[in-house]
This record gives sequence, structure tokens and C-alpha cells, in this order.
Amino acid sequence: MIRLATLALAAAFAATSLPALAQPQKFDKPEDAIKFRQATLKELQQNFKRVADMASGRDDFDAKAADASAQRVAELIKLPWAAFGPGTEGGKARPEVWTEQAKFKDLAGKAEGEMVKLAAAAKTGSLDAIKSAIGPAGASCKACHDSFRSR
Repeated sequence: MIRLATLALAAAFAATSLPALAQPQKFDKPEDAIKFRQATLKELQQNFKRVADMASGRDDFDAKAADASAQRVAELIKLPWAAFGPGTEGGKARPEVWTEQAKFKDLAGKAEGEMVKLAAAAKTGSLDAIKSAIGPAGASCKACHDSFRSR
């Protein structure tokens, strides 16, 4: 009986929580958006570097760790874009983020796609598959940084 009640409570919680997760990220102040995108992109970079270091031989290959980091990268790459809304100018983002929105969104979409490919490659447990995916994934980040990130 207790187990059934626990399951019912968990289902009720999930039903009320999931719609909140599906809603777009909202920020009270522009500084909150800047901090969010910087923190998200920093965590993304740390996880990406872990996989890249394994792919390049700078670190020993651990298929499980590579998979975990690549899956996290594929999750994180979807998050920062909501924090580049109107009025959130600043941080390391160049003004072109807001004046060249079509290009910015295009490059962000390409980066998302490449990170999904990297995650799929890591899921195989094959270092060769990861090596094939890491270059295009890194290039997609670089393309966006070259156009939209201040040094």
C-alpha cells in the first residue's frame, strides 16, 4: 500500500513538474541571463574538453566517461540560446549576436547538430567514432565563437 501511494505521489509530482521544464527559460534581470549562458557554456566546454582530450590522446580513453561527457554536451548545447534574448547584451557576446540573429541562430543550430552527432558517436564506445565526430563538433563551436564571441 505504501509503495502504491509513493508511486501515485511521484506521478503527481512528475505531472506538475514536466510542464514547467518545457517552458522557455525566463530571467528577471539581464545579468541573470548573462550568468546563466556563461555558466552553461563553461560546463559545456569542460565536458567537451574531456572528450576532446581523450580523442587526441592527451588523456587515456575511458568509453564510459567519454559517453557521459558527450551526452551532457548534447544536453547543454540546447540551453544557452534562450539567454541571448533582447536586452541581454553583454558578457563576452559581441553586439552582432543581436544584429545578425539569423546567422547566430544558424550557427547555434549547426553546433547543436554536431553535438548530437558527437553524443551518438560516444554512445558506440568507439574511440574512432569519437575521433571522427570531435573535429566537426569543435569546428561548429569555433565558427560561432569567431563571429559572435569577444576575446
